[in-house]
Amino acid sequence: MPVQVGGSKVAEPRARLELSPTAVSDKGRASSKKIRRRRQKAPAAPSQSPMQRLFDTSREVFLASSPGFVPPPDAVARLSGILNDLKPHDVGVDSSMPYFKHADSKGPPRVTYLHFYDCPKFSFGIFCLPKSAIIPLHNHPGMTVFSKILFGSMHLKSYDWAKSPPESHDTAIEHSDGARLAKVNTDSVFDASSETVVLYPENGGNLHCFTALTPCAVLDVMGPPYNRADGRDCAYYDESPYLTGGDEQYSWLKEVSTTFEMKGIQMPRKFSVSA
Repeated sequence: MPVQVGGSKVAEPRARLELSPTAVSDKGRASSKKIRRRRQKAPAAPSQSPMQRLFDTSREVFLASSPGFVPPPDAVARLSGILNDLKPHDVGVDSSMPYFKHADSKGPPRVTYLHFYDCPKFSFGIFCLPKSAIIPLHNHPGMTVFSKILFGSMHLKSYDWAKSPPESHDTAIEHSDGARLAKVNTDSVFDASSETVVLYPENGGNLHCFTALTPCAVLDVMGPPYNRADGRDCAYYDESPYLTGGDEQYSWLKEVSTTFEMKGIQMPRKFSVSA
Protein backbone atom coordinates (compact mmCIF):
# COMPACT_ATOMS: atom_id res chain seq x y z
CA MET A 1 0.00 0.00 0.00
CA PRO A 2 1.26 3.65 -0.42
CA VAL A 3 3.21 5.19 2.51
CA GLN A 4 3.10 8.84 3.62
CA VAL A 5 6.38 10.83 3.12
CA GLY A 6 6.37 14.58 3.80
CA GLY A 7 2.74 14.97 2.85
CA SER A 8 3.15 13.07 -0.41
CA LYS A 9 2.11 9.52 -1.22
CA VAL A 10 4.87 7.39 -2.61
CA ALA A 11 4.26 3.88 -3.80
CA GLU A 12 6.21 1.17 -2.11
CA PRO A 13 8.69 -0.62 -4.33
CA ARG A 14 7.26 -3.89 -5.56
CA ALA A 15 9.05 -7.02 -4.48
CA ARG A 16 10.16 -9.28 -7.26
CA LEU A 17 8.28 -12.56 -7.18
CA GLU A 18 10.21 -15.56 -8.33
CA LEU A 19 8.03 -18.48 -9.46
CA SER A 20 9.37 -21.96 -9.18
CA PRO A 21 8.73 -24.37 -12.07
CA THR A 22 6.16 -26.08 -9.86
CA ALA A 23 4.32 -22.80 -9.26
CA VAL A 24 4.27 -22.07 -13.00
CA SER A 25 2.81 -25.49 -13.64
CA ASP A 26 0.15 -24.97 -10.97
CA LYS A 27 -0.73 -21.58 -12.47
CA GLY A 28 -1.16 -23.18 -15.87
CA ARG A 29 -3.47 -25.81 -14.42
CA ALA A 30 -5.47 -23.12 -12.62
CA SER A 31 -5.92 -21.20 -15.90
CA SER A 32 -6.96 -24.39 -17.61
CA LYS A 33 -9.58 -25.01 -14.92
CA LYS A 34 -10.93 -21.46 -15.32
CA ILE A 35 -11.28 -21.99 -19.06
CA ARG A 36 -13.09 -25.26 -18.48
CA ARG A 37 -15.37 -23.56 -15.96
CA ARG A 38 -16.11 -20.79 -18.45
CA ARG A 39 -16.97 -23.40 -21.04
CA GLN A 40 -19.21 -25.24 -18.63
CA LYS A 41 -21.06 -22.01 -17.81
CA ALA A 42 -21.88 -21.30 -21.45
CA PRO A 43 -25.56 -20.41 -21.88
CA ALA A 44 -27.83 -23.45 -22.31
CA ALA A 45 -29.65 -23.90 -25.58
CA PRO A 46 -33.22 -22.61 -25.45
CA SER A 47 -35.70 -25.30 -24.44
CA GLN A 48 -38.29 -26.58 -26.89
CA SER A 49 -41.76 -25.11 -26.86
CA PRO A 50 -44.50 -27.48 -25.62
CA MET A 51 -45.98 -27.62 -29.12
CA GLN A 52 -42.61 -28.45 -30.70
CA ARG A 53 -42.11 -31.20 -28.12
CA LEU A 54 -45.59 -32.53 -28.92
CA PHE A 55 -44.82 -32.47 -32.63
CA ASP A 56 -41.45 -34.21 -32.29
CA THR A 57 -42.87 -36.94 -30.06
CA SER A 58 -45.91 -37.46 -32.31
CA ARG A 59 -43.64 -37.81 -35.32
CA GLU A 60 -41.62 -40.49 -33.51
CA VAL A 61 -44.69 -42.34 -32.25
CA PHE A 62 -46.37 -42.38 -35.69
CA LEU A 63 -43.24 -42.95 -37.76
CA ALA A 64 -44.51 -46.34 -38.96
CA SER A 65 -48.15 -45.20 -39.07
CA SER A 66 -50.52 -46.82 -41.58
CA PRO A 67 -54.21 -47.89 -41.39
CA GLY A 68 -54.57 -50.21 -38.41
CA PHE A 69 -51.29 -49.12 -36.80
CA VAL A 70 -51.14 -49.36 -33.00
CA PRO A 71 -48.17 -47.68 -31.26
CA PRO A 72 -46.32 -49.79 -28.66
CA PRO A 73 -47.30 -49.23 -25.00
CA ASP A 74 -44.17 -47.24 -24.13
CA ALA A 75 -44.82 -44.85 -27.03
CA VAL A 76 -48.46 -44.45 -25.96
CA ALA A 77 -47.33 -43.62 -22.42
CA ARG A 78 -44.74 -41.11 -23.66
CA LEU A 79 -47.13 -39.16 -25.88
CA SER A 80 -49.92 -39.33 -23.30
CA GLY A 81 -47.55 -37.89 -20.69
CA ILE A 82 -46.74 -34.88 -22.87
CA LEU A 83 -50.43 -34.25 -23.53
CA ASN A 84 -51.26 -34.58 -19.83
CA ASP A 85 -48.82 -31.74 -19.07
CA LEU A 86 -50.16 -29.33 -21.71
CA LYS A 87 -51.87 -26.17 -20.53
CA PRO A 88 -54.17 -23.90 -22.56
CA HIS A 89 -51.56 -21.11 -22.76
CA ASP A 90 -49.07 -23.61 -24.26
CA VAL A 91 -51.26 -23.86 -27.34
CA GLY A 92 -52.66 -20.34 -27.42
CA VAL A 93 -56.27 -20.92 -26.41
CA ASP A 94 -58.49 -19.62 -23.62
CA SER A 95 -62.21 -19.56 -22.92
CA SER A 96 -62.53 -15.85 -23.80
CA MET A 97 -61.91 -16.53 -27.50
CA PRO A 98 -64.90 -16.19 -29.82
CA TYR A 99 -64.65 -19.89 -30.80
CA PHE A 100 -66.11 -20.76 -27.39
CA LYS A 101 -69.09 -18.41 -27.61
CA HIS A 102 -72.52 -19.35 -28.94
CA ALA A 103 -72.90 -16.46 -31.36
CA ASP A 104 -76.02 -17.60 -33.25
CA SER A 105 -78.93 -18.38 -30.95
CA LYS A 106 -81.04 -19.61 -33.89
CA GLY A 107 -78.92 -22.68 -34.52
CA PRO A 108 -76.81 -25.16 -32.56
CA PRO A 109 -73.45 -23.94 -31.26
CA ARG A 110 -70.80 -24.23 -33.92
CA VAL A 111 -67.62 -26.25 -33.39
CA THR A 112 -64.31 -24.77 -34.58
CA TYR A 113 -61.21 -26.80 -35.42
CA LEU A 114 -57.85 -25.07 -34.92
CA HIS A 115 -55.46 -26.80 -37.29
CA PHE A 116 -51.79 -27.13 -36.31
CA TYR A 117 -50.24 -29.80 -38.52
CA ASP A 118 -50.98 -32.76 -40.75
CA CYS A 119 -49.08 -35.18 -42.96
CA PRO A 120 -49.83 -38.72 -44.25
CA LYS A 121 -48.60 -40.18 -40.94
CA PHE A 122 -50.42 -38.05 -38.34
CA SER A 123 -52.17 -34.77 -37.62
CA PHE A 124 -53.08 -32.68 -34.61
CA GLY A 125 -55.35 -29.79 -33.77
CA ILE A 126 -57.85 -28.46 -31.23
CA PHE A 127 -61.63 -28.78 -31.23
CA CYS A 128 -63.26 -25.70 -29.70
CA LEU A 129 -66.78 -26.30 -28.39
CA PRO A 130 -69.10 -23.64 -26.95
CA LYS A 131 -71.40 -24.80 -24.17
CA SER A 132 -73.97 -27.37 -25.42
CA ALA A 133 -72.08 -27.94 -28.69
CA ILE A 134 -72.07 -31.52 -29.94
CA ILE A 135 -69.71 -33.48 -32.15
CA PRO A 136 -72.01 -36.31 -33.32
CA LEU A 137 -71.18 -40.00 -33.00
CA HIS A 138 -68.50 -40.78 -35.59
CA ASN A 139 -65.76 -43.30 -36.32
CA HIS A 140 -61.97 -43.30 -36.80
CA PRO A 141 -61.27 -45.98 -39.43
CA GLY A 142 -57.89 -47.65 -38.94
CA MET A 143 -56.75 -44.84 -36.62
CA THR A 144 -55.20 -44.41 -33.19
CA VAL A 145 -56.32 -41.15 -31.54
CA PHE A 146 -55.08 -39.33 -28.44
CA SER A 147 -57.57 -36.84 -26.95
CA LYS A 148 -56.81 -34.39 -24.11
CA ILE A 149 -59.23 -31.85 -22.65
CA LEU A 150 -57.38 -28.57 -22.09
CA PHE A 151 -60.18 -26.79 -20.24
CA GLY A 152 -63.90 -27.14 -19.62
CA SER A 153 -65.94 -30.31 -19.19
CA MET A 154 -67.77 -32.60 -21.59
CA HIS A 155 -69.72 -35.81 -21.73
CA LEU A 156 -68.01 -38.52 -23.75
CA LYS A 157 -69.80 -41.60 -25.03
CA SER A 158 -67.89 -44.16 -27.05
CA TYR A 159 -68.43 -47.57 -28.62
CA ASP A 160 -66.51 -50.44 -30.18
CA TRP A 161 -68.03 -52.74 -32.77
CA ALA A 162 -69.29 -55.95 -31.18
CA LYS A 163 -67.55 -59.13 -32.32
CA SER A 164 -70.47 -61.26 -31.19
CA PRO A 165 -73.84 -60.73 -29.49
CA PRO A 166 -74.02 -60.70 -25.69
CA GLU A 167 -74.26 -64.04 -23.92
CA SER A 168 -77.73 -65.60 -23.99
CA HIS A 169 -78.61 -63.53 -27.05
CA ASP A 170 -78.74 -65.27 -30.41
CA THR A 171 -79.38 -62.20 -32.53
CA ALA A 172 -77.06 -61.32 -35.39
CA ILE A 173 -74.65 -58.46 -34.96
CA GLU A 174 -75.86 -56.82 -38.20
CA HIS A 175 -79.33 -55.83 -39.38
CA SER A 176 -80.50 -56.01 -42.93
CA ASP A 177 -80.94 -52.21 -42.84
CA GLY A 178 -77.20 -51.79 -42.26
CA ALA A 179 -77.26 -51.23 -38.50
CA ARG A 180 -74.44 -52.93 -36.55
CA LEU A 181 -74.23 -53.94 -32.93
CA ALA A 182 -71.75 -51.94 -30.84
CA LYS A 183 -70.71 -52.22 -27.21
CA VAL A 184 -70.47 -49.13 -25.00
CA ASN A 185 -66.88 -48.44 -23.99
CA THR A 186 -67.23 -45.12 -22.13
CA ASP A 187 -70.19 -43.09 -20.90
CA SER A 188 -68.75 -40.47 -18.54
CA VAL A 189 -67.94 -36.81 -17.94
CA PHE A 190 -64.35 -35.63 -18.50
CA ASP A 191 -62.60 -32.36 -17.71
CA ALA A 192 -59.11 -30.83 -17.72
CA SER A 193 -58.06 -32.95 -14.74
CA SER A 194 -58.76 -36.13 -16.73
CA GLU A 195 -55.83 -37.91 -18.30
CA THR A 196 -55.45 -38.39 -22.04
CA VAL A 197 -58.00 -40.73 -23.62
CA VAL A 198 -56.59 -43.09 -26.26
CA LEU A 199 -58.69 -44.99 -28.77
CA TYR A 200 -57.41 -47.64 -31.17
CA PRO A 201 -58.50 -49.04 -34.55
CA GLU A 202 -60.39 -51.98 -32.99
CA ASN A 203 -60.97 -50.97 -29.37
CA GLY A 204 -60.76 -48.22 -26.77
CA GLY A 205 -63.93 -46.52 -28.04
CA ASN A 206 -63.18 -46.02 -31.74
CA LEU A 207 -66.65 -44.52 -32.29
CA HIS A 208 -67.41 -41.58 -30.04
CA CYS A 209 -69.39 -38.37 -29.57
CA PHE A 210 -68.74 -35.25 -27.49
CA THR A 211 -71.28 -33.03 -25.74
CA ALA A 212 -69.88 -29.84 -24.17
CA LEU A 213 -71.23 -29.20 -20.67
CA THR A 214 -69.23 -25.96 -20.52
CA PRO A 215 -67.09 -24.19 -23.14
CA CYS A 216 -64.23 -26.62 -23.67
CA ALA A 217 -61.17 -27.33 -25.80
CA VAL A 218 -59.96 -30.79 -26.82
CA LEU A 219 -56.59 -31.44 -28.45
CA ASP A 220 -56.50 -34.49 -30.75
CA VAL A 221 -53.45 -36.27 -32.16
CA MET A 222 -54.45 -38.92 -34.69
CA GLY A 223 -52.60 -41.26 -36.99
CA PRO A 224 -52.99 -41.88 -39.76
CA PRO A 225 -55.40 -39.00 -40.53
CA TYR A 226 -58.68 -39.42 -42.38
CA ASN A 227 -58.19 -40.06 -46.09
CA ARG A 228 -61.25 -40.08 -48.33
CA ALA A 229 -59.24 -41.23 -51.36
CA ASP A 230 -58.04 -44.21 -49.32
CA GLY A 231 -61.60 -45.12 -48.32
CA ARG A 232 -61.20 -43.85 -44.74
CA ASP A 233 -63.60 -40.95 -44.59
CA CYS A 234 -65.40 -39.95 -41.38
CA ALA A 235 -68.79 -41.68 -40.99
CA TYR A 236 -71.59 -40.60 -38.63
CA TYR A 237 -74.11 -42.81 -36.85
CA ASP A 238 -77.50 -42.83 -35.18
CA GLU A 239 -77.90 -45.08 -32.15
CA SER A 240 -80.88 -47.09 -30.96
CA PRO A 241 -81.08 -49.20 -27.80
CA TYR A 242 -80.33 -52.88 -27.55
CA LEU A 243 -81.65 -54.46 -24.34
CA THR A 244 -79.42 -57.13 -22.80
CA GLY A 245 -80.69 -57.39 -19.24
CA GLY A 246 -77.08 -57.43 -18.02
CA ASP A 247 -74.49 -54.93 -16.85
CA GLU A 248 -72.94 -54.43 -20.28
CA GLN A 249 -74.52 -51.85 -22.56
CA TYR A 250 -75.01 -52.22 -26.32
CA SER A 251 -76.65 -50.18 -29.06
CA TRP A 252 -77.49 -50.57 -32.70
CA LEU A 253 -75.51 -48.06 -34.75
CA LYS A 254 -76.58 -47.12 -38.26
CA GLU A 255 -74.56 -44.92 -40.58
CA VAL A 256 -76.37 -41.74 -41.57
CA SER A 257 -75.74 -38.69 -43.68
CA THR A 258 -75.34 -35.51 -41.66
CA THR A 259 -75.10 -31.79 -42.16
CA PHE A 260 -72.57 -31.43 -39.32
CA GLU A 261 -69.80 -29.04 -40.30
CA MET A 262 -66.92 -27.46 -38.44
CA LYS A 263 -65.18 -24.19 -39.11
CA GLY A 264 -61.48 -24.78 -39.77
CA ILE A 265 -58.82 -22.21 -38.81
CA GLN A 266 -55.06 -22.36 -39.27
CA MET A 267 -53.23 -21.52 -36.04
CA PRO A 268 -51.01 -18.38 -35.97
CA ARG A 269 -47.38 -18.73 -37.00
CA LYS A 270 -46.12 -18.17 -33.44
CA PHE A 271 -47.60 -21.57 -32.57
CA SER A 272 -46.27 -23.31 -35.67
CA VAL A 273 -43.77 -26.16 -35.44
CA SER A 274 -40.59 -27.01 -37.33
CA ALA A 275 -40.77 -30.28 -39.24
